[in-house]
Amino acid sequence: MKVFEINGSTLSLALFTDVTNAKELLELLQAGTLEPEVAFLNASLIPDIFPVLASAHKTLLAKSRESLTTRTLHSELVYNYSGSKHITESLKRCGISESSTYILVARFGASVEEMKAMENLVNGKEIDLDELQGRANQAQIQKHYKISAVELGISSLADAITCRVAARDAL
Repeated sequence: MKVFEINGSTLSLALFTDVTNAKELLELLQAGTLEPEVAFLNASLIPDIFPVLASAHKTLLAKSRESLTTRTLHSELVYNYSGSKHITESLKRCGISESSTYILVARFGASVEEMKAMENLVNGKEIDLDELQGRANQAQIQKHYKISAVELGISSLADAITCRVAARDAL
């Protein structure tokens, strides 16, 4: 687990592979009974941590302006990462599904106890965040974010996603 400082708040991230309880996690999330409240992201769509941090910054900014688009801070993180303006589609694409085995878990302002609880929620093997790039599904990312080969010739996958996250509200 790694903790990042963003605008006076913290974002704790943990990357898991070989997850066996995604269906249970999704049910708890949808019922609103997940403790502690966290965001589950489809890690195969994340080539680098920077776009997630950009999404987190955007989420905290929306919270400070009292203008969250979704119901919770953590669902807002998934929504902001997606680059889409459609909430349901965003949560389905960039969140987890019943068959997810590779997920990124995120929590804003987590205490030490909540960080332990986050780790205990997921039945899987925690791996280092540095493995994101090697495990990212480039074809799926390019399709989802509509990233062309020409764009990748002058930019990275992470930069292309970050631009879409940042510019979504302006388009």
